[in-house]
Amino acid sequence: MRYNINKGVTTLIAGSVLSCLAVGVAQAASLQEIKDSGSVKIAVANEIPYGYMDMSGEAKGAGPDVIRHIMNEMGIDDIEWVTTNFSSLIPGLQANRFDIAAAEMAVLPDRCQQVIYSEPNSSYGEGLLVKEGNPKDLHAFSDFVDGDAKIAIMAGADQLDMLQALGVPQENMVTISSNADAISTVSTGRADAYAATSLTVSELADKSDDVESAGDFKDPVIDGEEVRSWGAFAFNSDNTELRDAVNQALEEYKQTDDWRETLMGYGFSQADVEGSSHHTTEELCTADS
Repeated sequence: MRYNINKGVTTLIAGSVLSCLAVGVAQAASLQEIKDSGSVKIAVANEIPYGYMDMSGEAKGAGPDVIRHIMNEMGIDDIEWVTTNFSSLIPGLQANRFDIAAAEMAVLPDRCQQVIYSEPNSSYGEGLLVKEGNPKDLHAFSDFVDGDAKIAIMAGADQLDMLQALGVPQENMVTISSNADAISTVSTGRADAYAATSLTVSELADKSDDVESAGDFKDPVIDGEEVRSWGAFAFNSDNTELRDAVNQALEEYKQTDDWRETLMGYGFSQADVEGSSHHTTEELCTADS
């Protein structure tokens, strides 16, 4: 199961509280209202290959491709895509700025207190982006526990919880607002590495000769277990009917070759695809209880 995560959510919770205060008693659009209008708002965080907008303005990624199929099955043809920072996904759902987050956001107990999730759509491991040649010989998140090497993380991402659980001191962490800042942060030396999922690291490394994916990367081991994340669709806590409808369609879609080919087409491995069904959302939400 997942390691305990009791830290690193202060910013996310604070943002959520402010968002909720701003919208007062606004309610999430019901499943029936969405069906009646034939329209739904779905958010992505511009993270390749999870959920992003391509150069032509079309939503792509494991999340968008799968949720688009599900919406079509439900008779909802009009999708309004919303792009936001990862750290704004939960506050955005709580403020009803969109109906679904299709960012393959990891299911974590603290997040389950703020939003509700579908069953997992994917699973994925971790990685480390370093400067070309890996001059500081970095191969694991634990390499930042001692010494002065600095590791960058994206605001709101669960790598913060991993680093804290491993004992990495706060002064060795650098927070950036999005993956788009990772290459310059590492190549200019503001940080010696960037912690992200293996898929994200691989995608970033392909974009610049100044950085690379750390070879011989050692997966984080916390509470005696290797870390793996399970990504799912997220919803406002009031939107259980929409979540349940998505779950029903997702369960059927995951039995098809089309679903498997969709994920693997974005770089997910066979292990990632098969691992998506190794835990239920209920298990992941109660992992630290």
